[in-house]
Amino acid sequence: DDIVVVDDASCDGTSAVVVALGDRRVRIHRHERARGPGAAVATGYRLAFEAGADVAVVMAGDGQMDPADLPAVLAPVVRDEADYVKGDRLSYPHARRYMPLLRWVGNHLFSALTRIATGLALRDSQCGYTALARRAAARLDWNAIWPGYGYPNDLLARLAASGARIRDVVVRPVYGRERSGLGLRHALWDIPWVIARIALRRLFGGGAPRRLAVPNATRTGLCSSSSVSSSAPHEARGRADGDGAAATVLGRPG
Repeated sequence: DDIVVVDDASCDGTSAVVVALGDRRVRIHRHERARGPGAAVATGYRLAFEAGADVAVVMAGDGQMDPADLPAVLAPVVRDEADYVKGDRLSYPHARRYMPLLRWVGNHLFSALTRIATGLALRDSQCGYTALARRAAARLDWNAIWPGYGYPNDLLARLAASGARIRDVVVRPVYGRERSGLGLRHALWDIPWVIARIALRRLFGGGAPRRLAVPNATRTGLCSSSSVSSSAPHEARGRADGDGAAATVLGRPG
């Protein structure tokens, strides 16, 4: 297994922390200028599959993704039950207790709008804890992915339109004292605009999903054929959704 860390021109010392780890599995790529969280994730996916990964898992550098959930996120892709797996924080028991109120409400709202725009039966469209199979990634134009906030919605729509099998897996919501880079402009303009574009593409551009998401999110299912380290993303913890510190964990299940 390998780990690719994408530093989106952050000023929080992400690159220095990763280099100091001294882990040979870790490869760092730094953007010369901040391009946005979507661009950072797209770079991570591209580098992951260029390195030969069969499955790429995104684990953001803000520490909001529990490594204990990684086997469950990987398992449906490894078992060839799905091409793309998304974490679902909203279905976690008593999720409201673990999520700030505005985040909880906003995620429910954007998820509902995304379900309408895409036709996918997904619970948590905004969660970035994901696993993607090489076969599904090969159908995408990574240069076309929305570079900023709202990229999870855009990526979902493009994968659905390509015929990818998409599945929810329940994961634990993790929030601490980190400062989010997601502001009012993103919530009131950027993300709604992305969702509106998705709906327009589906209505007029032939972007309707060929397969609906697999319902019945599951929390179980350990992956015994892949061992992935998650130390780098949590050592490189920075601003939540900000400063562009993003990490992609690569698994090569064999």
